[in-house]
Amino acid sequence: MTQQTPEVPSTDSELAEVRNFRDVGGLPTADGRRVRRGRLFRSGHLASATEADAAFLAGLGLHTVFDFRNAADIKLEGPDVALPGVRNVNIPLTDPADGAEFWAMVRDGELGHLRTALGDGKAAGRMAETYRHIITTRTADHSRVLHALAEDSVPALMHCAAGKDRAGLSIAVTLLAVGVEREAIEADYLESNAAHRRYKVRRSDNSAAGMSPEVMELLAPLFDARAEYLSAAFDAIETTWGSTETYLSEGLKLSAATRERLRFQLLED
Repeated sequence: MTQQTPEVPSTDSELAEVRNFRDVGGLPTADGRRVRRGRLFRSGHLASATEADAAFLAGLGLHTVFDFRNAADIKLEGPDVALPGVRNVNIPLTDPADGAEFWAMVRDGELGHLRTALGDGKAAGRMAETYRHIITTRTADHSRVLHALAEDSVPALMHCAAGKDRAGLSIAVTLLAVGVEREAIEADYLESNAAHRRYKVRRSDNSAAGMSPEVMELLAPLFDARAEYLSAAFDAIETTWGSTETYLSEGLKLSAATRERLRFQLLED
């Protein structure tokens, strides 16, 4: 049966309150195929979606929305907007209490506190370590997502808060599993840096002092998509499992049959 592929904008400019939305279709695989459009999407959270945003998302024909936010995120931002007939699966990729004090400091900390906690490369180092940690400790969660995609959960949308880190890694793992080249995965990941895609930084002090250039520079590594972060994840795969293939087969428990079903679900013929 021929599957209908919805018309999807190439950027999220048509979405008023959903950041960082995009279709990952079109990315090339090592064997010359491409990810099919209209099958796998990524974005920031859907909690603030307008009626028009929700109508657009409902028109994508989604089967499942994978929400990788934790309880603290959902408390701060709110639950996703309900999309008729779409299954919402919440798989927190960080512990609800993990980093709560840190993120309170990001929102409320004064310049001196930010310098101490984030300066001298500390912020970027924290991000790289978080990427390594998610890769090495959340294999069961990523395996669950991939097995669901292989069975019946497409078209699917993956999101976290900003659609950059937890969703970005989950998209990257999915693309690795169907054979997309790392360079293409990185290029898609880095699209999150576009000004219209970026997460809106929340600070309790919105004054010139609270949002000064130095404050924004200190916070930037937390809200940037940086190639070094994704490289840290790929390095963690190589260090822990020795190769991507071993990671997929032993870490994520993907059989050859499951990977073939994934390719059938997500790739062009």
